[in-house]
Amino acid sequence: MASYFCPCPRGMEAALAEELGEIAQLSTTFKVHNQVPGGVHCSGTMQDAWLVNLHSRIASRVLMRMGQRSYSNENDIYDLVLEQPWEDWFGPDHTIRVDVTAVKSPLKSLEFTTLKIKDAICDRFRDQYNKRPSVNTREPDMRIVGFLDQRNFIIYLDTSGEALFKRGWREETGDAPLRENLAAGLLRVSGWKPGVPLFDPMCGSGTILVEAAQMVQGIPPGARRRFAFEQFADHDRQAWAAMKAAIKPNPLPSEPTIFGSDISGDMVAMTRHNLKVAGILFDVPLKQIEAQHVSAPTAQPGILLTNPPYGERIGVRGDSTVPQDEMALGFYSAFSTTLKQRFAGWTAYLFTADLGLPKMLRLKESRKTPFFNGALECRLFRFDMVAGFNRREGATPSKTETGQN
Repeated sequence: MASYFCPCPRGMEAALAEELGEIAQLSTTFKVHNQVPGGVHCSGTMQDAWLVNLHSRIASRVLMRMGQRSYSNENDIYDLVLEQPWEDWFGPDHTIRVDVTAVKSPLKSLEFTTLKIKDAICDRFRDQYNKRPSVNTREPDMRIVGFLDQRNFIIYLDTSGEALFKRGWREETGDAPLRENLAAGLLRVSGWKPGVPLFDPMCGSGTILVEAAQMVQGIPPGARRRFAFEQFADHDRQAWAAMKAAIKPNPLPSEPTIFGSDISGDMVAMTRHNLKVAGILFDVPLKQIEAQHVSAPTAQPGILLTNPPYGERIGVRGDSTVPQDEMALGFYSAFSTTLKQRFAGWTAYLFTADLGLPKMLRLKESRKTPFFNGALECRLFRFDMVAGFNRREGATPSKTETGQN
């Protein structure tokens, strides 16, 4: 049994813990422990780490704890790393990369700390084999991660390799693609489930749609990629192959439930291509149309979830000239009218770094959830599109107008 830490985008910790709880139902040994800012602690066997790598849509990595100790200087860190049996997991011919993150650490230089960790690993191999691993920061075989707080140091071996949001299907992206694990987290937080109509009217390269479509089809996010644990010493290739072979895809839907559109024909073509590369075998209707002109794609109300363009992406806020601001206000005013007139009964979720979005839409959000897209602070705004006039101008909206009962 080992202790693991699964980092995730900030704000997604509760969604990840819920997802890990579902994955734990596939195992008798995997246990989910506590959430902390930036991730979730859990424990289990190495095969449990395989399960999480294969099935988690929200985790960024699966880190295996090698050692933990209080420290007062870099030499304490060196000593702990030197004690770890790295040779049980990989050899001197593998390449390595070391990354360190810190919260309120008294140490002055993370770069120097990173160097001490690398030296300790290399010194251990040199002592045992008279050979040492070389460093490859771009495509390492093995990633070692150190975490420091005020008093404690933890050293991890990364079982994932490349970050888990890299699903293995993306060949090209738009200007500012949403990371796949963030899109999956937004789908979970919105309450969307396969079978519920889903519409992204500003789909870009289609990340939200691909994530949802893979969930409908039962394709695990890690089914099309490789992982660092496949290079670990004594990796059981047969057991890993059996785990992947046990995946049973879901029946294909008979009617479309996932829909997308974008103002750009190139983006629509890219989304169509990405759906195909991601292995989606059912129809996801896509249209080239401006978002303010869309209509509800189904008679049954569902969830509208989108990451609208902002900042330089749309060119409307690149500088402070009035015409560009007016363009943004004009767009959101028209989109708001479309939501009110054509999406009665739907729940609209807009994920954006523009915290003034509800004011531009002249709508009152029923909920706003903070998340981070990398270092960028964002909000997921929820708007309940009840029948009737749902607006924010003038008087304070009534409970009916805000969708509150």
